[in-house]
Amino acid sequence: MARAYAADQGLGIEWVRFRWPELSADLEAGLFDLVVSGVTVRPDRSVTGRFSLPLATSAAVLLVPADSPLQKPSDLDRVDLRLAVNAGGHLERVARRLFPEARIDAVGANADVLPRLLRKEVDGVVSDSVEAPLWQRASDRPLRTIGPLTRDHKAAWFPPGDEERIRSFDRWLIAAESSGLLDRLRERAGLARVATARPVAALLSSLDERLSLMPAIARAKRVLGIPIEDRAREDRVLRSAAAAVARASVEAGQAPPDPVVVETLFRTQIEAAKWIQRQTLADSAESPITTPEELASRRRAARHRLDRSLRPALIHLGNRIAMLLVASMGDPSPPPDPDDVARALARHGLPDSRLRALHRALAATLTSGRTAGPDHPRQRAAPGTRTIGSARRAPP
Repeated sequence: MARAYAADQGLGIEWVRFRWPELSADLEAGLFDLVVSGVTVRPDRSVTGRFSLPLATSAAVLLVPADSPLQKPSDLDRVDLRLAVNAGGHLERVARRLFPEARIDAVGANADVLPRLLRKEVDGVVSDSVEAPLWQRASDRPLRTIGPLTRDHKAAWFPPGDEERIRSFDRWLIAAESSGLLDRLRERAGLARVATARPVAALLSSLDERLSLMPAIARAKRVLGIPIEDRAREDRVLRSAAAAVARASVEAGQAPPDPVVVETLFRTQIEAAKWIQRQTLADSAESPITTPEELASRRRAARHRLDRSLRPALIHLGNRIAMLLVASMGDPSPPPDPDDVARALARHGLPDSRLRALHRALAATLTSGRTAGPDHPRQRAAPGTRTIGSARRAPP
């Protein structure tokens, strides 16, 4: 995919290796312009950087010997089990979250994970649905998978602040999905052939990504003593959303959707977000504060995180949702059905009433403004060298 994008844009590539534990720090340090090495979309990464539209889907799985007595995910959280996983990345987090009772061996080099299982040093190894088939073919003994354990998206990851480059990349992805290029690239790479960059599918994944930031928003508000509901801020968000949809409509050369249904959609998102925030605070207790100095320090950190990290990420995702909403109106794909919405947002535990409200608002907005719009043009850059992938900027 990176090579196809570079060729289309007239760019050169310089690949830069990284280690998963240092990836976030390397991105913040500007060691590369974007990462295209199967980065899993996660809330902490949505704050540190900015994701593209999803490139592919994947799922965490556990590989065990074919004759293992372990059969299902509920068999895995036991103190007598030993599981190996590559250290520092998404899969280690998954393993520690799902199997807190098991012994987790975090292995520094990914190439050393499978041999731990083949030498019978562990009961299973955590992998994903992309890598596991390769490991099964490479093994000299039969292996089988348990799972899927998660439902994940892979995307390119950019440093924050380069919004135009991210928008250009997203427009290219939409065009490449429409032309069938991304599907051919997924097939060649052995990835699931799920059209993640179709506007409707990408819209649902962006809603999911935005809602995934709500627990962090809730925790910051608790430290600062801010109420979850702030009508004045909600009104500002709604005005910004309406303006973003209007801008996206002009850029796409399409008539804007009915502003009433647009407001209903974004207000429904806000209500879902507040529900998640309330659940977060109800399900977790704040650690005790022993001194006024500690309280002041926590509040400074929470204010910085809320204003400098979380809210800019929400603004970015809100603008993307507006763009995808308009793009979906020119997309021949059918509007999402209730099951599509429930699957896309399953991780948040929203009640059926919230999911139904989101589905109704989405369907009303998409059907209100669906017209035949122009295809998204490819955005060609002047020839030159600019880094992509896990890549370092080339000297001028």
